[in-house]
Amino acid sequence: MPDEFTAVVEQDGLWYIAYCEEVPGANGQGKTREECLANLREAIALISSRIRKQEVLDLLDEPSSGSKTVD
Repeated sequence: MPDEFTAVVEQDGLWYIAYCEEVPGANGQGKTREECLANLREAIALISSRIRKQEVLDLLDEPSSGSKTVD
């Protein structure tokens, strides 16, 4: 099942703005609702990618169990 998120979309003058409460920092804007949502999807994808990369780096930095550090 694909990831699903809630988009909050508002119109501000000629622009549509959107954000996703489940993904802090994910925002989109556009002159149409569709463009706005496409930009929000891209922001969510970029943030998700960054989180996954950081999780991998964190795993690589963890000492493996059973290993000993020698001074």
